[in-house]
Amino acid sequence: MTPFVLPHTLLGEGPHHVVAVHGWFADRDAYAAVRPDLDLSSFTYAFVDLRGYGEAMGTPGAYTTGEGAADVLALAERLGWDRFSLIGHSMGGSVVQRVAAKAPHRVRRLVGVSPVPASGLPMPPDQWGLFADAADRPANRRAIIDITTGSVRPAAWLDRMVRRSLRRSDPKAFRAWLDSWAVEDFHADVEGSTVPALAVVGALDPALGAPLTRDTWLRWYARGELTELPAAGHYAMDETPLQLIRTVEDFLRADG
Repeated sequence: MTPFVLPHTLLGEGPHHVVAVHGWFADRDAYAAVRPDLDLSSFTYAFVDLRGYGEAMGTPGAYTTGEGAADVLALAERLGWDRFSLIGHSMGGSVVQRVAAKAPHRVRRLVGVSPVPASGLPMPPDQWGLFADAADRPANRRAIIDITTGSVRPAAWLDRMVRRSLRRSDPKAFRAWLDSWAVEDFHADVEGSTVPALAVVGALDPALGAPLTRDTWLRWYARGELTELPAAGHYAMDETPLQLIRTVEDFLRADG
């Protein structure tokens, strides 16, 4: 049987290889707003679709961050990338931390954009209900996006983000992914990691902002760093794409 290969878009011809993993609400098009302005002479980017999203919507799986990490490593093997950096947004931040835990010797640099901590994200019952029912209720998806961007974004943008999410994710997989990224605790696997690790968070995000990141990411990564974008919420790729690009690529270039 031919092994599963994550659907992906390759951009760039640079020697520094980077795998970018999307979050819970979207496929690889979550990075669409940043793609036109990336440094494609320094970097080669692989933007992937996790199982249940985009071109992988029909792909069966366990829909867990551990499985996602294994899929990312399999793609790196297919591409012939011995060493590479990682970018992960939100849920994708959990996936890339799993990769760094499994194969730290292969990871040059790690970037989490509003990353879910390796300890998961415990929620009170009412909040859990909002998230758990979001698979089948577009209004819940809209409410989550609105809350996590400070309730200051235009209604049309919120509607567009929901349409993209519905179009590019399978509801059953979407619901299953929640049980992994929100519940599973693997922080013991990353605690003390010496992989250079940058967390980029938005000041308008009340859920995965600077306070939580200081108590998790910065405690567990010996070479951890934190940058807060003052004008962004949870979706910096859409809200402040140019600032995000500059922050992330400056960090990746520091590898030398």
